[in-house]
Amino acid sequence: MPSPSSTAAARLEVPGGWGTPTPEQLFDAFTQWVASRGMSLYPAQEDAVLELADGNHVIMATPTGSGKSMVALAAHFFALARGERTVYTAPIKALVSEKFFSLVEVFGPEKVGMVTGDSSVNAGAPIICCTAEILANEALRDGAEADLGPVVMDEFHFYADPHRGWAWQVPLIELRGGHGGRSAVQFLLMSATLGDTSKFERRIAERTGRDVVVVSSAQRPVPLSYEYSTTPLVDKLQELAEQNLAPVYVVHFSQRAAAEQAAGLMSLNLLTRAEREQLGERLKSFRFAKGYGQTLSRLLKSGVGVHHAGMLPKYRRLVEQLAQQGLLKVISGTDTLGVGINVPIRTVLLTGLSKYDGSRVRQLNAREFHQIAGRAGRAGFDTEGTVVVQAPEHVIENLAAERKLAAKHAGDEAKLVQAMKSKPKKKPPEGFVSWSEKTFQRLIDAEPEPMSSKMQVTYAMVLHLLNRPEDPVMAMRRLITSSDESPARQAILQRRALDILRELLAAGVLERLAEPDGDGRTVDLTIDLQDDFALNQPLAPFAVAALELLDPEAETYALDVISVIESILDTPYQVTGAQVKKLKSERIAELKAEGVEYTERMRILDELTHPQPLAELLGQQFEVYRAAAPWVADHQLAPKSVVRDMVERAFTFIDAVNFYGLARSEGVLLRYLTDAYRTLRQTVPTAKVSEELADLIEWLGEVIRQTDSSLLEEWERLAAEDDPAKLAELERRQQEEDDAAAPPPAGFTANERAFAVVVRNAMFRRAELFASELEEALAALEREHDPASEWADPDRWGQALDAFFDQYEDVFVDARARSAEYFRLEKHPAGKPGFWRAVQVLNDDQGNHDWAIHAWVDLAASDEAEAAVITVHHVGELRI
Repeated sequence: MPSPSSTAAARLEVPGGWGTPTPEQLFDAFTQWVASRGMSLYPAQEDAVLELADGNHVIMATPTGSGKSMVALAAHFFALARGERTVYTAPIKALVSEKFFSLVEVFGPEKVGMVTGDSSVNAGAPIICCTAEILANEALRDGAEADLGPVVMDEFHFYADPHRGWAWQVPLIELRGGHGGRSAVQFLLMSATLGDTSKFERRIAERTGRDVVVVSSAQRPVPLSYEYSTTPLVDKLQELAEQNLAPVYVVHFSQRAAAEQAAGLMSLNLLTRAEREQLGERLKSFRFAKGYGQTLSRLLKSGVGVHHAGMLPKYRRLVEQLAQQGLLKVISGTDTLGVGINVPIRTVLLTGLSKYDGSRVRQLNAREFHQIAGRAGRAGFDTEGTVVVQAPEHVIENLAAERKLAAKHAGDEAKLVQAMKSKPKKKPPEGFVSWSEKTFQRLIDAEPEPMSSKMQVTYAMVLHLLNRPEDPVMAMRRLITSSDESPARQAILQRRALDILRELLAAGVLERLAEPDGDGRTVDLTIDLQDDFALNQPLAPFAVAALELLDPEAETYALDVISVIESILDTPYQVTGAQVKKLKSERIAELKAEGVEYTERMRILDELTHPQPLAELLGQQFEVYRAAAPWVADHQLAPKSVVRDMVERAFTFIDAVNFYGLARSEGVLLRYLTDAYRTLRQTVPTAKVSEELADLIEWLGEVIRQTDSSLLEEWERLAAEDDPAKLAELERRQQEEDDAAAPPPAGFTANERAFAVVVRNAMFRRAELFASELEEALAALEREHDPASEWADPDRWGQALDAFFDQYEDVFVDARARSAEYFRLEKHPAGKPGFWRAVQVLNDDQGNHDWAIHAWVDLAASDEAEAAVITVHHVGELRI
């Protein structure tokens, strides 16, 4: 059955004149709408929809591809008909966002909203899409008084997630509904890998007074076949393609492995001539940037895609679109496809059955295996899906060697035995956790493991409970004792809650009341908290307070503000790890040159960390702030320098990617830059934004837009006013982009304010190289754009350096030297239309400032190159 969002049809609307609808009216209206789209419900879907219409809770434990999304649509429709508010929740923002647009298509933009930790759109709508944490916070704040009808919890197996499972359990405990009678809250819990659900059935029924019905089916709409392969991977993929079992999703358990494997698949003969021509035409207008984009372009033209979280969003979306159009035969990716990735797959091929889970290498559990394997087979397209598991690589190689020896010594058993004995077998790599065909068969037959409780207690949870019209101490005790934790674990959580309560009292955030108030509270807040303190960036208030420590007149003020903001953002470990690696490679060369002993070298290198500007100052301030706001202890301050590093090094996005070797992690870097841009825009008070900082924020936004505007557009969409017309327009544009390649962003120089920052950074970079007397590096910058220039010759720079240092001892490249005082920019000077004149004054040690680097900036060439095209024409006497 096609997905609801894949078939254009009339909106699903509540008929007029119903009054209070009966279950029969609800069911008939929904099934008529389904039929109008040329579809019919599967038996399991029909059972679930009937139970929802009757007002029962439903646990839908059916295989992937069995149409759970259609059942969720029914829950939302019934809520609208009954005049209730309904929520859809999922574990990741990408899935929430995808569902938001799908529901807008079905119900219309005025009826659907989205709430995330960053912002919200149409938050007053009767249908809300949100992450599990948002729903959990509402459940904590409002409890039994929450204004909710149907609550759809997708991918409910995340209940067992070690870090986020609490957010899936809290709503089940707290959303009991109104006082007396049947609860208004109605749960629809959905997952293909729930395992034993008896405890959920029993406890939800007890808490809400509604019946709980389990709709389960081992019968997949598209059945699966399984194969254990000892054929080398490349040969196996060619075989699957020839058997018409493509598209194949090749599952790896690291981004590096997915990217490296894809590069080895371009030799496969996957496409017909007609398919190659169609694919080439489709890619002709797509804008591939430098960096990984060039590699991906070559892969896609051979029918091979790559898909993982480290890629730019525009590349992931392109791969999904090409796969949906049947133009890709093989997609090399990671196991993230188990959480609703929108890629149609006929065959899933797992490269292994063991993975590193963040602490150790272990075999996949049954739930993980079935989540991944269940993506094989496309409902409405395939009659069968295929799941292939490769034997360990060393096993495959040893079997291949044995077959080769058997062919060589055919008919001579003695020689064959001797050859087998003398031939050394390839061993598995160190730390390898093996698997076999028996492992594979065990996972196929195994039921998903029981889901264990992962309840937590945090400062934020305690503060949310203080909004309740009841005693928060008793509310927290009930929450803990109602959880699925063991008695011993419940005792630990209660001690943790008491510790938090004592700290909040000691800090003066809470006070004990002499007598319980009208709502039964024995403690109450002494301060006003912002309503969304736990939803937005948790440490944003600290950042605002820390800005008071900075001197607005300091040369480094703008960069220091950026460092404050960066300290409250999640750390992009791939980026900071690459920074450390780069620092170590540079430092080890210096230490060797200095003759430092090996042991001492290793000690020094072990102590190196990524750059952490203002770490000491911010750390001290954080401790002071924490004394008055103990809840920030739930979060860690993380000083880092990514945006600041790009500014100080005059890096473009591609410069940063190339310098730190981040081609496989471009998406991680872009996501971080987008978060930094959004937080700078939202968090820094207007009074704290200097002109230089405003320029840098504008520059950062342009870097993001020129790299991949989709993340920025997503945030701007969420930050927009609640305007159904705007949402409808966004949907129209989204559809146009799906039908054709998105046009490239405006010219690189179009945003003059941002481009001026690029030019300024590039000119200061030349001053830094000049100060370090690196004539070859200076000449290389000129050769990039004008090989014929006199300044493309290192000797010419050498002459200028000799002349300067004959006159001066040093040139400073500190924060003051970077300031606007030493930079001049003239736009479109007389006689040079289409050019800017840029001048970087050198800050000499005598303070004369009579030397400068003079250059022309070619705007048209910069647009074409998507980088500042700067050519030096004079180095020497300052010419105003």
